[in-house]
Amino acid sequence: MSESPTPRQTTSSLLMRGAIWVAIGALIAAALVCVFWVLFGSQNGLVARAFLTILLLAGFAGVAILEAGLASKRPDWLSLASMITWIVALLVGAVKIWQPWASDSADNPATRVFFLALAIGLLQLALVHVRLYRPAAQRYVTTFTRVIYYTTIAFLVILVGLVVFYLTFPHHIDYSDMYWRIVVAVTILVAVGTTLIPLLNALFAPKAPPRADAPELLPWPTYGDGITPLPALADGSPDWNAYYAAEQRALAGPPAWSTAPSAAAPIASVPATPTAPAPVSQGALPPIPPIPGSFPTPTPTPTPPVAEVSPPAPQTVPGRSRSSAPKRARMPRRLLRRPNPPRRRRRIRHPSRLRLLPPRRRERDGDRCAQGGRP
Repeated sequence: MSESPTPRQTTSSLLMRGAIWVAIGALIAAALVCVFWVLFGSQNGLVARAFLTILLLAGFAGVAILEAGLASKRPDWLSLASMITWIVALLVGAVKIWQPWASDSADNPATRVFFLALAIGLLQLALVHVRLYRPAAQRYVTTFTRVIYYTTIAFLVILVGLVVFYLTFPHHIDYSDMYWRIVVAVTILVAVGTTLIPLLNALFAPKAPPRADAPELLPWPTYGDGITPLPALADGSPDWNAYYAAEQRALAGPPAWSTAPSAAAPIASVPATPTAPAPVSQGALPPIPPIPGSFPTPTPTPTPPVAEVSPPAPQTVPGRSRSSAPKRARMPRRLLRRPNPPRRRRRIRHPSRLRLLPPRRRERDGDRCAQGGRP
């Protein structure tokens, strides 16, 4: 699915088309100038001039193709201005090739080539001036700075036109003193306008905030030994709890079981008395003789086997079956009973209201009032 072109792309394509058509028109104009000089000019050096014209047109075609390729990487105004400068250079070169020789001895092929190179260099220098001057003018935009910018550009175009015109016809026109006065005055105005914009920016343009320096990266923390790094948590930060736990263990000292006593108390060696092994059977082996210097070991006497006594059978009540499995212990009933609710204190009636009560209750409340109870 093709994307629709944006307005900027449409404008850029229109400008490039216009620049290409201007280049085509310049080629046609240069060709017509060459044809006019061929038909009505002198025959001196006709072949050489025709060859130089072919070289000039081929060079301009190559520059136009290069400008068209670089148009996508440049602003629109820069592409158009660059194409215009090369068109002017093409016209100056065509005039230099087919222009008749002047009577002055200074007019020779080397001088014409030198003046053509000066004209091309001046056009490119003016283009560089505009390219550097435009961003400075856009930094602090007011009505005053806008007027200075357009006035300076206009005077720059006039200055370049005056100088290029002189470089095109240096020996065929007699230039008066006023011409050069105008050139110098326009040069001063261009210099003043070029200087005003940077001064206004330095005084009134907002300053760019200072760039914050990148924070210095600290080394990864280690334990108290300065070698073992701390473990990292899930978020990438060091585990300081492990560091504090290691410090507490170092302050508490080694555990008691890991420290050996400095001087152990001497332990008296007690000669172990050998014990006779248990007899396998009463009549198989003879008794072991006693060890010299020790008490005789008594001979074990056989004990008669004891008969196992079985527990008495459980007694059963006639007429009632009882399971052999033991019953589960029951909880006493006093623990299963609910605690008695707190008894509510009876209110003692006032003597004046005893007559409204039944006879028995009247006598009871009357006795309480006589004993000093609360009415």
